[in-house]
Amino acid sequence: MFVKQLSVFIENREGRLEQVTDVLKTQNINILSLSMADTTEYGMLRMVVSNPEVAKKALREEGFSAMLTDVLAVKLEDKVGELHKMTHILCSQGLNIEYMYALASANRRAMIVKASDGETAAKAVVDGGLELYSNEEMCC
Repeated sequence: MFVKQLSVFIENREGRLEQVTDVLKTQNINILSLSMADTTEYGMLRMVVSNPEVAKKALREEGFSAMLTDVLAVKLEDKVGELHKMTHILCSQGLNIEYMYALASANRRAMIVKASDGETAAKAVVDGGLELYSNEEMCC
């Protein structure tokens, strides 16, 4: 039901993102989706990757602050109104969408969603007629 998201705190300075991607490349980890937000001093890099446990360990060994978070990967069709359907389902349950970002590849389309209550959000999405990717489906 949940997908493991890798979150990495990085200083907002030249070369830090490249260092993160080098660690992942060296470990043969594929980045499936990512979102990056920054302030003047640091950035928050959120990613769905092919092997989140190995990625977290490797990044920590290189001195990065990395953690795993449970998020939803909501399957959405490529048609008008799908995102609204998902947001309506979540909002009708009184849930807050803390953040979300898209995943699109030849094999998968999804919105990666962090909601205020993950269990309730997962149930609402499924009950509302949408599907969720499992961690295994995303990572393999």
